[in-house]
Amino acid sequence: MTPHTLDSALTLARTRRHFFRDCGLGVGAMALGSLLARDTHAKERTDPLAPRKPHFPAKAKAVIYLFMAGAPSQLELFEPKPELNKLSGQKVPESFTKGKRFAFIKGDAKLLGSARKFEKAGTCGMDISELLPHHREIADEVCWLRGMKTDVFNHGPAKCFINTGSPQFGRPSMGAWLTYGLGSESDSLPGFVVLQSGPRGPRGGASLYGSGFLPSVYQGVPFLKGPNPILDLAPPPKVSAKDQGEFVDTVNDLNKLRHEQTGDPEIQTRIAAYEMAYRMQTSAPELMDLAKEDQKTLDLYGAVKGKPSFAANCLLARRLVQRGVRFIQLYHTDWDHHGGPLDLTKPLDTICKEVDQPCAALIKDLKRLGLLDSTIVVWGGEFGRTPMGESRETIGRDHHIDAYTMWVAGGGFKPGTLYGKSDEIGYNVVENEVHVHDLQATILNQMGLDHTKLTFRFQGRDFRLTDVHGRVVKEVLS
Repeated sequence: MTPHTLDSALTLARTRRHFFRDCGLGVGAMALGSLLARDTHAKERTDPLAPRKPHFPAKAKAVIYLFMAGAPSQLELFEPKPELNKLSGQKVPESFTKGKRFAFIKGDAKLLGSARKFEKAGTCGMDISELLPHHREIADEVCWLRGMKTDVFNHGPAKCFINTGSPQFGRPSMGAWLTYGLGSESDSLPGFVVLQSGPRGPRGGASLYGSGFLPSVYQGVPFLKGPNPILDLAPPPKVSAKDQGEFVDTVNDLNKLRHEQTGDPEIQTRIAAYEMAYRMQTSAPELMDLAKEDQKTLDLYGAVKGKPSFAANCLLARRLVQRGVRFIQLYHTDWDHHGGPLDLTKPLDTICKEVDQPCAALIKDLKRLGLLDSTIVVWGGEFGRTPMGESRETIGRDHHIDAYTMWVAGGGFKPGTLYGKSDEIGYNVVENEVHVHDLQATILNQMGLDHTKLTFRFQGRDFRLTDVHGRVVKEVLS
């Protein structure tokens, strides 16, 4: 290739590259401008996490979602079934299983009674297992949803479904939708924080708390264990606060100039991230330090200073609510009791002991501080467990989507309410079913958002958390 030919080729490449990068009427800019023109929210926002008015007056300002990843067995925790115990060992009638799909068991699986003892708790008379003695103390503070139903029977897609409203990965999570719709009241912490405990992370990973097609500023921010919850948050050695502040200001000025040229909402995300990270250098370590909590409070939760645990995460969730964070999600893993290493005996005892006291303490503590009325606390997994047993090395239960139990407290949900009922063996809901989309719609409603109007246009369609489904379950609201 001659020097002239090489120079011509470089000029052509440079010209094309510069055209697509710099031309205000470039293909990418035109497409982006079209999208932004249809999204009035994107045009109006300067600070993407600034507090915004709800569609109507809200009952609650924050959500704490206690996610029991792997799916707790309602039949060992909340649903005593004398008839199931009587029929234990018999084959389930074909009328129940015909046309149904299960993750592992076959249609000829045998019914399995529960060996757990139950007691009525509170004036509401909720049945609570011996495995959750502390839950009996909050029975009258909780709205018990005993007719839950979902659509998806494998862990990853089912977790995705209850968190994002779709079994397909890539949709915004509930926390992302809420921070998109309402912003955050905290100016020194993310609007959506994720805390994890247990031996591993939940199946589905970051997709469960991601922002999908929403700007990434609304995704959940995982906080790590220990005094430095976010990687690379601490300033470099020998860099003063003044120098760092000047650096952040300079980078933000450059980003703002670029945003004026392109209108790209991800540039706003970068600006917000720099500013938030600068403020979090002080706020995040202070948040994680439980040293200022008195011993009585630590004992209430069963938390130990300096020791990461689900109990410590519940206490951190309360501290995050106090600091104006909009959505806090706790994932606690290893509820997948099929049999084998994880069965319905000691492994279930252990995990129940890990969560029972902290969950009850969170409700008590929020109420003591006057925060329960304005905070929704949700407890549950991605589905329930089958009335049929699954025989591995030891006995467990398979995934069940047609009837299970969750609970919700605070935020205008009726305390001490028992809503929903399953049949005599716990197979189907026979009264007051609440579908996953109904629960999502009801939570949004209590936060002041109409689930049919909280939308985002993507690929030519207005998407929402509840897809084209969901109803507000007014019967469980005060």
